[in-house]
Amino acid sequence: MAEEVPAVEEAISPAQSPLVTLTFQKHIHRKEKYLEAEPKALGITQISLSVFTMLSTIVFLSKWGNTYAVIPFFISSLLVIIAGSLAVAAKNLHLPTLRACLVMQIVACVASIVNLACTLIKDSTPYYCWHSYTMDYGEICHKIEKINAHFCAGGMLIQATLFAISVTLAAYCCKVVNCCGPPAKLPVITVQAPPAQE
Repeated sequence: MAEEVPAVEEAISPAQSPLVTLTFQKHIHRKEKYLEAEPKALGITQISLSVFTMLSTIVFLSKWGNTYAVIPFFISSLLVIIAGSLAVAAKNLHLPTLRACLVMQIVACVASIVNLACTLIKDSTPYYCWHSYTMDYGEICHKIEKINAHFCAGGMLIQATLFAISVTLAAYCCKVVNCCGPPAKLPVITVQAPPAQE
């Protein structure tokens, strides 16, 4: 009789397994990338600058009387305020809120460009100094022209700042929402210790 050899299941021993393995896993903390942009601070800055420009425009508008570029200016400023509010609300990293924030930040970029155009229109509108026989009134009128020019330059600077903030927040939202490509996967390298030899 021939001896029966017991059947042995082949298992991969540590000597046969690779010492280094490379796998790709989803980045589980990708939502936290949005918090790197400091969304609360940038959102509050958006709201504050928009409210400031709206109030200062109302004050100067009461003196100017040029109202043809004000309605789009106020609508655009309200859109920027809504975008800033969503940026603050999205810090809880809720994905639908982050998507809404991305959309509103893109809208805020367009609104900032519209506001910049409205500010340029206000700046290009000449302020007519009345012709007076006394020098005092003419000097006051030229001072008002200079104040108008400085106000418009400040308004353009504020709108450029709001545009930059909107672009920054939209870029960070885009990283989290993954609207521009597939979600990133992180490479994970596993190194196994060689078996101890006795």
